[in-house]
Amino acid sequence: MTDGPLIYLVAGEPSGDFLGGRLMASLKERTGGAVRFAGIGGEAMAAQGLVSRVPLGELAVMGVAEILPRARRILGHVRATVADIVRLQPDAVVTIDSSGFTWRIAHGLRRRGQRLPLIHYVAPMVWAWRGGRARRMARWYDHLMTLLPFEPPYFAAVGLSCSYVGHPVVESGADRGDGAAFRRRHGIAAETKLLVLLPGSRHGEVRRLLPIFKAALDRLAARYPDIAVALPTTETVQAEVSAAVASWPRPVMVLRGQGEKYDAFAAGDVAIAASGTVALELAMARLPTLIAYRINPLTHALVRRIVKIEHAHLVNLVLKREAVPELLQERCMPEALAAAAVRLLEDGAARAAQISACETALEQLGAGDLVPSLRAADEVLAIIAARAPQRKE
Repeated sequence: MTDGPLIYLVAGEPSGDFLGGRLMASLKERTGGAVRFAGIGGEAMAAQGLVSRVPLGELAVMGVAEILPRARRILGHVRATVADIVRLQPDAVVTIDSSGFTWRIAHGLRRRGQRLPLIHYVAPMVWAWRGGRARRMARWYDHLMTLLPFEPPYFAAVGLSCSYVGHPVVESGADRGDGAAFRRRHGIAAETKLLVLLPGSRHGEVRRLLPIFKAALDRLAARYPDIAVALPTTETVQAEVSAAVASWPRPVMVLRGQGEKYDAFAAGDVAIAASGTVALELAMARLPTLIAYRINPLTHALVRRIVKIEHAHLVNLVLKREAVPELLQERCMPEALAAAAVRLLEDGAARAAQISACETALEQLGAGDLVPSLRAADEVLAIIAARAPQRKE
């Protein structure tokens, strides 16, 4: 077994898995490979050597209506994960985003009297809603690593040690895809329009968005009869996506793997995407995009009462304006999606303006600076080193 600290990582959804994979790679780099891992993750973390104790697909749910039917099973995973951590006694626990799942683990550990260093990666949006969550975090966690530069003061104010590390999307390689190679591999002519569809990585997102995306595609195909379609997906929803698009009248390339995804971004002419980390990857790839999203009406009714922000896409949040079109809830309709896509396909000024705005936002998120995941790795290792004498007492 590799010598070095044992770090227990917990990601509850694919976006957290991406962050976890980058963090693991950076921890290996900083320690020369002298580090061990355990915990829960998906494809990206598995590629770095993690054997996940729970399939990520069982945890990647969102919204009140979606979680309730699976609450008993998810809470069972929380209890089992807490027991696993107590048994292994790792040098640190790093939970990544997914506060509904990961915070319960942190709470469970503290209730059992565990003094393990607890670190959370990705700040909850206390600046957008539920400001009291910062105080809750401060009761359980030793340190918080944030993706956005304006977040630390919200947590420092309640006594939680906090550091800004930057957003790992800027090191994802999303801007280095090979579009020409992708078109050659898939037999797509240079003049053929390529639409990239990204309906999300959770089952609920896919079920709600894919039928709308199909109807929007039908309208686009009437205008562009030879339009090609690429649909990058994740392990959590690949089977569901493949089964759904098999009945579509137009062939859809269902893609797996980061390389294929980024090549598709480079080859694409426009993207329709669910909001989330992938929207930042599309910004990195300079692919004009529109954001489309729907959540369960019950969840949406609750969210509207408490959310204090005007935008869903992080680029728009950073810039404080809608640089990337957002068609959410009642605006997320096939006709509107198709019309917005046509504008991005045919209006050169609109395409250029969005690309320029995205570059400005990405600079504010750490592009061109020290690699964010290396910053995060340094924070984790420093906390382990500082706590090591206390743990030996």
